[in-house]
Amino acid sequence: MTETTLPPLIQQMLQPEFYPHPVTEPIKLIQTHVSYVLLTGDYAYKLKKPVNFGFLNFSTLELRQHFCNEEFRMNKRGAPEIYLEVLPITEAGDRFQLGGAGEAVEYTLKMRQFPQDTLFLSLFEAGKLAEETMADLGRIVADFHAQTPTNEYIRTFGEVDRIRQAIDENYDQTAKYIGGPQTQSQYEETKHFTDTFFASRLELFASRIQNNFIRECHGDLHLRNICLWNDKILLFDCIEFNEPFRFVDVMYDVAFAVMDLEARQRPDFGNAFLNTYVEETGDWEGLQVLPLYLSRQAYVRAKVTSFLLDDPGIPTDEKEKALETASHYYKMAWEYTKPRQGKLILTSGVSGSGKSTVARQLARKIGAIHLRSDAVRKHLAGVPLRDRGGDELYTSEMTHKTYGRLLELGIMLASQGFTVILDAKYDRVALRKEAIERAQAHNLPLQILYCTAPEEVLRDRLSSRTGDVSDATANLLSSQLAASEAFTDAEQAFVKTLDTTQDLESQLNSLISQ
Repeated sequence: MTETTLPPLIQQMLQPEFYPHPVTEPIKLIQTHVSYVLLTGDYAYKLKKPVNFGFLNFSTLELRQHFCNEEFRMNKRGAPEIYLEVLPITEAGDRFQLGGAGEAVEYTLKMRQFPQDTLFLSLFEAGKLAEETMADLGRIVADFHAQTPTNEYIRTFGEVDRIRQAIDENYDQTAKYIGGPQTQSQYEETKHFTDTFFASRLELFASRIQNNFIRECHGDLHLRNICLWNDKILLFDCIEFNEPFRFVDVMYDVAFAVMDLEARQRPDFGNAFLNTYVEETGDWEGLQVLPLYLSRQAYVRAKVTSFLLDDPGIPTDEKEKALETASHYYKMAWEYTKPRQGKLILTSGVSGSGKSTVARQLARKIGAIHLRSDAVRKHLAGVPLRDRGGDELYTSEMTHKTYGRLLELGIMLASQGFTVILDAKYDRVALRKEAIERAQAHNLPLQILYCTAPEEVLRDRLSSRTGDVSDATANLLSSQLAASEAFTDAEQAFVKTLDTTQDLESQLNSLISQ
């Protein structure tokens, strides 16, 4: 669209004199199929186009005002620094005025303009995203979800029929791409997975509703909608225009970010985000719905890309790229539905022996769920993860509960195809024996990683530990070493010893290749 064919309002908004503040020239215009965004330097102004696509309706001034206010309200939660206010635009003669007196003829969302190189996508492409940043994102999203509203109406969107409606619609809309980017077998097998999942997991969906995990979420949580600006992670551009896209299970949001990272060949980043998120929230049961939503998010990306193939205005070379991209996402959606062999891995060793470091690094390499006994213990007691627990947290009764919950979660998730690392001392024969017997009863492979280091190293590590979930200190070490029970002959077949003072990378790679 050339400047002369733009609406008169947008033409005027491209002129510096329109604004009551200095601007950076030239003013830049970004268009999508639903909005205009004008970049003026310090501020960006977003206007909604008068369109109606069914799933999105901005066709009247009242609707545009409403959805500007909704976008402002929702994004204040995750990016208060960016979203400033909704302003009316008035008209006097042939001139439009920002925030003028009189009757509004349009509405605009005023935002603080941030550098595009602060987007997570830009940081990722520049090689500037780190695993620590992805763990920080897990904490930010956990906090965001804790503050998002839910109520009886929102929870109805967690009912199977409502979730299923959107997923089945994806299949209906993509049947015509079979023989193109989609294959018949992938289509049928992906659909069979979701059909079976909905039919067989009714109790799981009911529990998600009962436990308030259906909330007003972000709805579009991927790398383009997250930025790191002024040393703060901000979540922006929530879905404001469609309730079924944002009244969803919190795992819907989590799956979007994980899928996006895996599509970009960084499953380790997705693993860091995912494990941090579930540790923060304690919602390990929610991992049971993750495969459904991972497949769904990849399938939607495939569907939207497929639509480009029908657009006569798209050049041939771009259509070829779209075909390849859609094919990649259809395959991802299918692969997420494939049954996997679950596995249980126990760590063993006293505090400071490097169990959590080993578990974390191994989880990144093999895509495992990392369950720390320290986090499980604090969630059971209702103690914030980074608060120091009192003596009541470490009674024998509480330790028994912690190991029971740890193993219960491990068996549940491993039985559903996850590799699960139970990161705990497992220093007693009885604790290890129960885990081995339970794993064997469920036909799950089991391995024990025994982490060791000289006593002076253990003391140094515990003395310098700060800001960790674990409360263990160096003065506990002597009693732990004295109480640890050696592996029995029967256990030795499961044990792999790791010297955590030596190169872990090579030891873990050797472990994985066995």
